[in-house]
Amino acid sequence: MFDTIILLTGYIERAALPPALLGHNPAVTVLTIDSVEQLSELSSQVLARSRLIGFVTPVIVPKKILDQIGYGAVNFHPGPPSYPGWAPAHFALYDQAGEFGATVHLMVEKVDAGPIIDLALFPIPPDTTVFSLEGMAYARLAFLFWRMARELACSLTLPAALPVEWGRRKYSRGNYLSMCEIPLDISRHELNRRMRVFGGNYFGVMPTVKLHGIEFRAVLPDIAESAAAALG
Repeated sequence: MFDTIILLTGYIERAALPPALLGHNPAVTVLTIDSVEQLSELSSQVLARSRLIGFVTPVIVPKKILDQIGYGAVNFHPGPPSYPGWAPAHFALYDQAGEFGATVHLMVEKVDAGPIIDLALFPIPPDTTVFSLEGMAYARLAFLFWRMARELACSLTLPAALPVEWGRRKYSRGNYLSMCEIPLDISRHELNRRMRVFGGNYFGVMPTVKLHGIEFRAVLPDIAESAAAALG
């Protein structure tokens, strides 16, 4: 019997999202958690009666837990299908992509690989920063959650997959770190391009240059000013 929704998300969302589900199904129990440790503490009986929803979470759910979820596991990914994995907004801006978005998909063992069941795409405006692009994607995710809330809270089955495929390249933290390793022979254009996207100390990672065994970290006093200079 479906009677529980496990909401895997951040602190702010743990307060904001449950009412959208409970408004459609007051009888369902919404458990809010933010770690795989908390998820692992749930009994197999609870998992069997549950649907798992991940919303902008870095947590990777183990297959042994996914296999026990009785009513499906859904993830809200803050990027389009063309940018699966880590830091999609950063890599889209670095690639000078014209389009971005938000994706809802079923969770499977591999990250950002499950069937896509909903999405929202939008053009990237000129001079968009990482923060603003992430905000645009987050707004679309919130809309998708609101649009799907009734089905997620009430239906025993999840929507059918859309005829949309994930991009072949999956971005990782390792890819991000590689972009922050600045070679000594880098061109000025490429340096500006990387600093604009990766120079804001996101995730506690700064672009660095290594010279004779010494690491030098690049610092941007004003990201907006640097972005404007790079674009000019």
